[in-house]
Amino acid sequence: MAYSDLFDTGFKDRNRGHFASIVRVAFANGNFSIEEKKFIDQLADRLEISEDDYIKILENPEKFPVNPPYLEIHRIERLYDLARMVYVDHVLGKKQKDILKKFAVALGFTTEVDYLVDKALSLLVLDVDLETFIYEIKSLKR
Repeated sequence: MAYSDLFDTGFKDRNRGHFASIVRVAFANGNFSIEEKKFIDQLADRLEISEDDYIKILENPEKFPVNPPYLEIHRIERLYDLARMVYVDHVLGKKQKDILKKFAVALGFTTEVDYLVDKALSLLVLDVDLETFIYEIKSLKR
């Protein structure tokens, strides 16, 4: 039995939505780099995205809703994944940053979104791990 089989359909829908969001960010510049494809494949495995869903999402990622998580820590973790995808090829264009802002709002971040996105991306430039990322993003609200 797969780990995700222990959870309801809503859990799987959230994972599909999150995966689709990552794919949308990756497609922002029109194609996947080798690094982006590797990250997407690893994320699909981690989120237990079925082969059928994988193909459908790659064909049309806009078809799947974002489904923001309820807990703040899970929203920050998703922001981390999205920001990593934006920064994976170390070339940050305006379009990629704008898409990340839209997803930050969709994840439930409503105040100082520009600053939040800038902070998230600057943390990735410093190559911080997830734990440090969470700590730093949470400290913005204090």
